[in-house]
Amino acid sequence: MRILDAKPVNLDGFSVTNPELGLVAMRSPFDPEPSLEVSDGVVVELDGKAADDFDVIDEFIARYGLDLEVAEEAMALDDRALARMIVDFNVPRAEVVRLVGGITPAKLARVVALLSPVEMQMAMTRMRARRTPSNQAHVTNQLDDPLLIAADAASAVAYGFREVETTVPVLGDAPSNAVALLIGSQVGTPGAMAQCSIEEALELRLGLRGLTSYAETISIYGTEQVFVDGDDTPFSKAILTSAYASRGLKMRVTSGGGAEVLMGAAEKCSILYLESRCVSLARALGSQGVQNGGIDGVGVVASVPDGMKELLAENLMVMLRDLESCAGNDNLISESDIRRSAHTLPVLLAGADFIFSGFGSIPRYDNAFALSNFNSDDMDDFLVLQRDWGVDGGLRTVPIEELARVRRRAAMAVQAVYRDLGLADFDDERVDAVVVANGSRDLSPGDPKAVAEAASAIEARQLTVFDVIASLKRTGYDEEADAIMHLTRERLRGDQLQTSAIFDADMRVLSKITDPNDYAGPGSGYALTEDRRAEIDAIRQARTAAELTADQAEHRDHVRLVDVETARQGGDPREVCIGLSPALGRTVWLSLCGLTIGEVLRQISAGLEEEGCVPRLVRVRSTIDVGLIGLTAARLSGSGIGIGLQGKGTALIHRRDLAPLANLELFSVAPLLTAQMYRELGKNAARHAKGMAPVPIFTGGTDESISARYHARAVALVALEREACEPGQAPVTVGVRR
Repeated sequence: MRILDAKPVNLDGFSVTNPELGLVAMRSPFDPEPSLEVSDGVVVELDGKAADDFDVIDEFIARYGLDLEVAEEAMALDDRALARMIVDFNVPRAEVVRLVGGITPAKLARVVALLSPVEMQMAMTRMRARRTPSNQAHVTNQLDDPLLIAADAASAVAYGFREVETTVPVLGDAPSNAVALLIGSQVGTPGAMAQCSIEEALELRLGLRGLTSYAETISIYGTEQVFVDGDDTPFSKAILTSAYASRGLKMRVTSGGGAEVLMGAAEKCSILYLESRCVSLARALGSQGVQNGGIDGVGVVASVPDGMKELLAENLMVMLRDLESCAGNDNLISESDIRRSAHTLPVLLAGADFIFSGFGSIPRYDNAFALSNFNSDDMDDFLVLQRDWGVDGGLRTVPIEELARVRRRAAMAVQAVYRDLGLADFDDERVDAVVVANGSRDLSPGDPKAVAEAASAIEARQLTVFDVIASLKRTGYDEEADAIMHLTRERLRGDQLQTSAIFDADMRVLSKITDPNDYAGPGSGYALTEDRRAEIDAIRQARTAAELTADQAEHRDHVRLVDVETARQGGDPREVCIGLSPALGRTVWLSLCGLTIGEVLRQISAGLEEEGCVPRLVRVRSTIDVGLIGLTAARLSGSGIGIGLQGKGTALIHRRDLAPLANLELFSVAPLLTAQMYRELGKNAARHAKGMAPVPIFTGGTDESISARYHARAVALVALEREACEPGQAPVTVGVRR
């Protein structure tokens, strides 16, 4: 218990189910029964409430959120029948969307709750709107340093993120952050959309001036009281939605289970039902999509039974309502690496329009949104997960030289624009520091007023996207200027306002219209191209066989083993033969533990000699099996005791009358071995030869992933052994020349 209590999972909070407080994930006894009554085209009852009792959310959904033409048919469907249709790929996606358009929030929640997590994944695979998965990054820092924001945005886009989102520790810095993010996001690969998430009025003004290209932090809630607390209504959110869309800004809303519980206004309902209301409301607002499934209230959801399942269900409900799913993972769900990975993996495997609504592409401490579920130090893990499962999480490995190039260009572009527009003057030393900085803690504080003054100037002069473009042109950053101009022109075309729209690297819009999800069972839907598969497979840690064995050449011929004669049966009872594998001293010169084979032989021989025995080296050419090598050596040995040794370092003691696998002592985990252990192995072999009791040798074990770390190298070394093997050839006695 002491060890378990110290595990990170016990830093998390857990609650028993408590419907009175709204601490219930999938089904509360206080959830309403699904119902819908329509009279003369007007909803007069919704989920057990008469029209006179509607709150503002009921009112809005009843007016704008239901397809009344299909409602009677859809509401009459048995819950299980509809749940099976959602999973069944023989039922067209369009038919499921049509039916779900006519069901109420309570029915949608109840139907989705019937699905197992695996069934939810199957449903997500076929129900997401866009065929091609993508990903979104958080780009913030504690200093609001514009050069660092630009460099980190360029890094994020190089990794493959197609949306980048910033926010501020200090509200007044927002205009500066927006400009820096805009510039950095177009370095290297054009077309990533950028957002500055702040107070809604200022965020809208920045968007209208072209300094941002999308918005998603228009928060909606599942109970009226939480709207009232925020001085909001669904109607005010609808106005905001229209305002963004009217100026070509892509826009989705944010909900996420647990918010109502945190605000003490869950009305005893389940988290899933309240989120179903939010998703239905998002559809009614005309939003392009929803950011949910792991946002600010995620800790509440994760604290109750079925919480992880509920978060996955939130994403699925968005897809069923035919909206873009920006699938959470936005907030750290747990201090346990296992739990936070378990939360992310189902979404990664099923696919979503955005796997993260904010992968922290910066260090945890720099994330001004709060800690993301994955952050920059998890980048390698995520890239490996893509490779492990052969799935597309939207990201790719970037060579360090390319990262350095785009980071420098982004920082220099912002430096040039800020100088040109008279906003701030950052020196070249600052640029150099930003290029190699992991985060703001690697930078000096700089001028504490510089960012605030730059942001104030941007607002005071009402600078627009055209001012930024012109400045980039004047200062020689034509590629970035052209990319931003292209994005700005696209806002007039409006294709990015289609559901699930992103720009690819060629500035083509991929959306529900141009890239619809066509999954219809195995062998259909999105599949990795050969180029994309190669990109996913090419993680920076991957090594070819030649690379895995390159260090062998560095130690070649440090000791020379020469064939003397065909090995004969020894007659000296003090003799212990050391059986060598085919490649040892030919193509393999370094063991997995880092000792040269010369040192290994020296230690084993020294151990034998210390106990009064005589070593003889015998190369066993016909097999690479260490058991048979040891047994062959034992049968040739005058004492009847032999040692088997492979080039990678695996070793054992054998006796001539035993079966091949029944050895006396085995060192199977070669990477853990030391010079002293090999010497003790020699001593024990001598003790066996003399009829004495051996002294147990303990490696001590390890809590490291030795097999995962060394198996690829072991395979490469075994391949060398196989190449050197000469089946049918007799063993030879070997001599040593230094």
